[in-house]
Amino acid sequence: MTNEIQVVFHNIDQTDALTEAVQKRIQKLSRFCDQIINGRVVLDSPHNNHHKGRVYSVSLEIHTPNLEVRVNQDQHDNHAHEDLYVAIRDAFNVAERQLRSVDKKHRADPSQMGAEMAEQDEEFDDEAAA
Repeated sequence: MTNEIQVVFHNIDQTDALTEAVQKRIQKLSRFCDQIINGRVVLDSPHNNHHKGRVYSVSLEIHTPNLEVRVNQDQHDNHAHEDLYVAIRDAFNVAERQLRSVDKKHRADPSQMGAEMAEQDEEFDDEAAA
């Protein structure tokens, strides 16, 4: 149900390879959550520090009916993020973990909530009868 995820480039030249890498990651996310409504991916190179090299940041916003996932991989000290593809991978891995944990909670909650609600109803009925 992926409607649209916008990819934005700040201070980075847009290339087909970068766009394809992001699109592959988006497709992978849709395997974990088929209810993605829309979202936004921002690829940025905020600092042009010549002594340390370019460190990239990747921000994600993903909207589902149950959740809004926000990831901001803005780690200036992480030398692994001098490679934009590594920064993309890390940001999408965090989003994937968040979507998986929410998916597990939503799968577990209905059965647990149903049992808890039934117990509360029984207690209420017992109190009302007394």
